[in-house]
Amino acid sequence: MGPREVGGRVGDSVRRRRWRSVRPESPSVAGAGFTAVLPAGTLDAVPPDAAKRLVAEADRLMAGHAEYFGVDRDDLADPDWWYDPRTGRRAPWGHAFDVPYRNEDVVGDIKQIWELSRHQYLTVLAAAYAITRDERYAERVAGHLRSWWAANAPLRGVHWTSGIELGIRLLSWVWIRRLLDGWPGAAGLFEGNPVALHQIWHHQRWLAAFPSRGSSANNHVIAEAAGQLAAACAFGWFPASARWRADALRSLERQLRGNTFASGLNRELATEYHGLVLELGLAAVAEADAAGVPVPASIRPVLLRMTDALAAVVDGRLRPPRQGDADDGHGLVVDGSGTDRWGSLLATGDAVFGRLAWWPEVTGTDVRTPLLAALIRPYSPDGTVPAVSRPAGRPAHFADAGMTVLRGPADVWCRCDGGPHGFLSIAAHAHADALSVEVRHDGVDVLADPGTFCYHGQPEWRRYFRSTLGHNTLQLDGADQSVSGGPFLWTRHARSRVLVADASGARGGGTARWCAEHDGYRGAVHRRRVELTGDRELRVVDEVRGRHRPPRAVRLAFHLGPAIAADLVGNRASLTWTRDGEDRSATLDLPGQLTWRAHRGESDPPLGWYSAGFGRKEPSTTLVGTGLADGVEEFTTVLGFRG
Repeated sequence: MGPREVGGRVGDSVRRRRWRSVRPESPSVAGAGFTAVLPAGTLDAVPPDAAKRLVAEADRLMAGHAEYFGVDRDDLADPDWWYDPRTGRRAPWGHAFDVPYRNEDVVGDIKQIWELSRHQYLTVLAAAYAITRDERYAERVAGHLRSWWAANAPLRGVHWTSGIELGIRLLSWVWIRRLLDGWPGAAGLFEGNPVALHQIWHHQRWLAAFPSRGSSANNHVIAEAAGQLAAACAFGWFPASARWRADALRSLERQLRGNTFASGLNRELATEYHGLVLELGLAAVAEADAAGVPVPASIRPVLLRMTDALAAVVDGRLRPPRQGDADDGHGLVVDGSGTDRWGSLLATGDAVFGRLAWWPEVTGTDVRTPLLAALIRPYSPDGTVPAVSRPAGRPAHFADAGMTVLRGPADVWCRCDGGPHGFLSIAAHAHADALSVEVRHDGVDVLADPGTFCYHGQPEWRRYFRSTLGHNTLQLDGADQSVSGGPFLWTRHARSRVLVADASGARGGGTARWCAEHDGYRGAVHRRRVELTGDRELRVVDEVRGRHRPPRAVRLAFHLGPAIAADLVGNRASLTWTRDGEDRSATLDLPGQLTWRAHRGESDPPLGWYSAGFGRKEPSTTLVGTGLADGVEEFTTVLGFRG
């Protein structure tokens, strides 16, 4: 932390102590009304199949069922807001600033507890009411909100400990009120309800007092600003609303620019947070536009660049890279299960910014796009919104982010990582994955990034999924390239640089090339070359540069996707899988200087796992080669696709 951040955090501590003894009542509000409604005819634009998925999800929620982070719940008809179904623990009561929310032994799995109280399942129920006008959905929403407000008084308990939770919850409340408009009880639930007014005011007061700072000013501070802005625009009933709105807009503008590379990729280099920040930014602009509040000129161009970058990096099935941390966090949810998140974001980008000719085709539908598009003013450069130079062709190399995507003419997609370790000094959501590759064939993970699985409570699994051994790269002397100081802290960052990035060759049946190196291992440089020839062959050459006595211990790992079956004989692995009923296969010829072994589903220590989403993991095959390096030596791996 720098001096400014230290000073800010000291001020926060003083303010927390003062707030313990002084908890003011919210100001009285007279004549409050809600005007941030959807324009007439908006719901008519919702595609029927998207509406059908939404209603099916709402009916499942009405029956009390949902799944969060790999845990099936059947208690949502009348939820316990402080209960963690994974550990069976219940968070303790007490002042918010005293709750040890990172201690799973005391609180339980905090992600399980917080997720329900983001109230995004209630936005789904509210959207189902808006589509069907079935009052059962509205009444369930009202009952749950009243229950939550009664159980979670301001500054009491676990739901008042983290600004991102308050920000996303406010955004949900805005959309719940909007989607319930027309229901006779809507005004009495919100603007005519002193309890709701009290909660909304205290949420905004909290966010104004305790913004995320300095080394922690990543996606959290954007969620805080987006929620604060949404509430101050749609619920602008309080004396401080204008100030909160202005402060939130300034913060959102500054943080969106600060969190985004000029290329449009998110600086955390964690793809799911790119999606979260883009969702939050679009939702925030929607609220400002609906309220007629001018948006700073730089915000729309940042969101446009983020959308173009997303369109550039997805594979043929619209799957983005699996890079860095991922916790299944969403900014705004109004869709049923089965809706493609990334296709939805690209559809919204098309509606707001206009698609480019090279964008991938989006064939799926969603509910959220027509709702946001009805509120957001279409992007049109003028005197207040600067023009953005958009890519004439699909970008493949993002120099500032160090990401390069090599593509064959049809099916092969390969991400190469030569970028910064992470964002800001702590690089909270980074993994020790320098020079890793991720390879897919027609959207199927062949050489996979294993994912994230968990944050708190299971330190050995957290270490594994963010480790160097947990990625498709080379490890020296059993150490990570970057040094971890805790589950969201890196104390030393490997520095990478890309030497060659020529992604054009493979498209015409030629060869695309990439080369990069990093200095994460003291006294040695790891350099990797990758060559993709059409859709036939991927060649990976690793070098450990520098002479060492004694020789350095090498481990080279290749993690296969969960759909891949592997038969390892010596240093050759035969890979098979099925896609859309068709059998596929490949061979993986591994460096002969190393001794190879297949690992699958091992727990002591963890090795051979794939996490498709937060809280979920399944066995997969990891091939690990061990040996020694005592000079400039090349280790060559060749992945050949058949057919």
